[in-house]
Amino acid sequence: MDNVIYFIKSTLANEIASSGFPLIYKGEMNHQIMRSFAFMANRKIAEMKIPTATRKRVFHIMIECLQNITKHSDDYDEKEKHIGNGLFVVGKERDSFYIVTGNLIRNDKVSMLEQRIEKLNNATPSQLKEMFMEQMVQGEITEKGGAGLGLIDIARKSKRKLYYHFVPYKNNRHFFILAVTIPITDEED
Repeated sequence: MDNVIYFIKSTLANEIASSGFPLIYKGEMNHQIMRSFAFMANRKIAEMKIPTATRKRVFHIMIECLQNITKHSDDYDEKEKHIGNGLFVVGKERDSFYIVTGNLIRNDKVSMLEQRIEKLNNATPSQLKEMFMEQMVQGEITEKGGAGLGLIDIARKSKRKLYYHFVPYKNNRHFFILAVTIPITDEED
């Protein structure tokens, strides 16, 4: 997945050099930080005169990605396990938006997560909808509050493959990078 690393490096370098849109955050993710970040990003997107359908998709995916860090990061405050640490970037290219997240996960989660993303990447839009509905009915809420819908919903709303990479880290963990592109279009979901 060297293309993911290249995407992140080149996109961020280009955006930052051109004083573009990107919002970049690394650190603790709690509900208040998520709200602030979502508000700032939504305000910037609204200023761009982007079609409402795209704006809604970007906002929805952004919230799902932030929640994934909060709920699934294995780098968290011991007292407040619902506060994860991670990296979050949202920005705009010429004809699409991108969201990049990164957080630590335990090694034992890598294989399952990779299989899950590959399954989503190989699914058709109708199969993604079916997976979502099935998970809604049969899914169980985890102790961290997840129901298994986040990645499915991100894949459905983005209408693109999810790019990912696992970077080996210390203490039996990997740094999980997820990159999502959202095309700018008038198309409703």
